[in-house]
Amino acid sequence: MIAQLAGTVLAVDASSLVIDVGGVGLHVLSTPGTLAGARAGQAIRVWTHLVVREESLTLFGFASKEERDTFVALQGVSGVGPRLALAMLAVHAPRTLAAAVATGDRGALERVPGIGAKVAARLLLELGGKLALPDADGVVAAGDGRDQVVEALIGLGWNAKGARAAVDAVAHGPIEDSEVPTVLRAALQRLGGTHG
Repeated sequence: MIAQLAGTVLAVDASSLVIDVGGVGLHVLSTPGTLAGARAGQAIRVWTHLVVREESLTLFGFASKEERDTFVALQGVSGVGPRLALAMLAVHAPRTLAAAVATGDRGALERVPGIGAKVAARLLLELGGKLALPDADGVVAAGDGRDQVVEALIGLGWNAKGARAAVDAVAHGPIEDSEVPTVLRAALQRLGGTHG
């Protein structure tokens, strides 16, 4: 099993990145939060999980071990595959998911596209005690969410001025880390396909 990758970012798009590891470009699917911190030409280290199917090998990568471990735990729930687990981590940070499960907050889970009342109830039932809140030293320090989104847009090819304008148009006031994926998606929709 491939547990971790360290290399150079070759390319980043809205849902994945390509990492050069020893001359081999590996395609890695990831969350908006992880992608926001990746830029072409930059060194990167990601925690990974390889999903093996009869017709494919798909590599998923995450900025933190907690995010990767949460991704693996989510797939242990009946009816939750890697794509849905990735969607959950695009909407909620591992700590937020753990808190939602611990408090039985079905509404928080239903905010994820593709999760209805039945799947949310199953997640609460089957994940009880499996999602541990990370220790304080395992949590990535909270940064300025606005800067993360702008940097992600620049990494995806937009100029700094256009990126800042798009973020300002879709988000007023401070951006929490948990809001970064949502704001990034909104800014990408506003920018459309035109690179500045």
